Amino acid sequence: MTRTDADGALDEALALVTRDDRAGATGGHRAAAWPHARAAAVRAGSGVRGRSHRVPLPDALGEVLEAPLEALCDLPSFDTSAMDGWAVAGPGPWRTRPGGVLAGTEPPAPLADGEAVRIATGARIPADTSAVIRSEHVREVGAQLYAERAVSTGQDIRPRGQECRSGDLLLPVGSLVTPAVLGLAAAAGYDELVTRPRPRVEVLVLGDELLTEGRPHDGLIRDALGPMLGPWLTRLGAQVTGTRRLGDDPAGAQALYEAVVGSTADLLITTGGTASGPVDHVHPVLARAGAELLVDGVAVRPGHPMLLARIGDRADGRHVVGLPGNPLAAVSGLLTLAEPLLRALAGRRQRPRYTAPVQGDVPGHPHDTRLVPVLLTDEHAVPLRYNGPAMLRGVAAADALAVVPPHGARSGQDLEILDLPWASGGCFT
Repeated sequence: MTRTDADGALDEALALVTRDDRAGATGGHRAAAWPHARAAAVRAGSGVRGRSHRVPLPDALGEVLEAPLEALCDLPSFDTSAMDGWAVAGPGPWRTRPGGVLAGTEPPAPLADGEAVRIATGARIPADTSAVIRSEHVREVGAQLYAERAVSTGQDIRPRGQECRSGDLLLPVGSLVTPAVLGLAAAAGYDELVTRPRPRVEVLVLGDELLTEGRPHDGLIRDALGPMLGPWLTRLGAQVTGTRRLGDDPAGAQALYEAVVGSTADLLITTGGTASGPVDHVHPVLARAGAELLVDGVAVRPGHPMLLARIGDRADGRHVVGLPGNPLAAVSGLLTLAEPLLRALAGRRQRPRYTAPVQGDVPGHPHDTRLVPVLLTDEHAVPLRYNGPAMLRGVAAADALAVVPPHGARSGQDLEILDLPWASGGCFT
């Protein structure tokens, strides 16, 4: 698989979002090209003024540092033993001292020249120690200790400040807090971190035909998106504040309007109602709310009628991502608009772009990009069946979606790969 320069690719895509493209999208004259739509989502999220909060270490996991992580002390803060063994002073053989030095105890007495004392990993090094010898590399004869291999000055001693000195920059602003970062922060003496909160997301599932339990019947279908979107968005690093279901009647349209203008979430995600049918209320509601359409339709299959809108000004505004109602089309919208927007809102770097050769020919759309579920092997991206816009069977078995250009791809052709969050480490990537 081949990785590309993510920053350069993003800059190129952003440059392609021209005034004409934006005018066409917001005016409904033509759908945005798929890479242009993703770039518009990144730019929308990057323009929002970041917030910060101070949280205990465990609560910072998956968030981004809003203050630099600086060393509060030397690490280690004293000379320590890197091994279980013997601390020795001067050349051997050495006379052994009774007792031993354990981690977490008071500073030990200095060693006299020619003396040795047992020492545990992590314990303080006695003053005047010249080396630590591993237990398996010595031989005791009575009260004498002999080395069975050459001993060098300073061996297996971790000197004070070996990892960092007080005041050193450990991690800059913008670093993702991973489990390893939590460990580093704890070792450096932190109890709390200043981070950017996870973007708050509210989900609105639209439609009168949706059942919340039981089998489909009599023209009614099960709501697949309600159970799926919350956990999916959580894996993308969002804080999901709730999932609500609204009807297609006038009361549902009014509830949608009230949510658009009154939600405290950073991002409102809707499902269905983004086309121009008689009960498709998303566009009229956004117009009534004074929203600015940033992306209105994307030249991608499935998911063509997705949209991205902003409520309020660029620095403090909230966003709406309208997903199509068909399940795989909604997944397409998540990966095209919601994921890059959420990463930008969270202050996280966009995922590095990479490609993989596809196994077998893949048919394409005459004009639009296609997103096709694939399994990833060590050598290929293997397309899966059941990739229609209403189907989840393919993506449920997939590792990723492959980006198929217009007119399709030939076997062995490199295609861009969009990892699914559970197949790529989730919100820590």
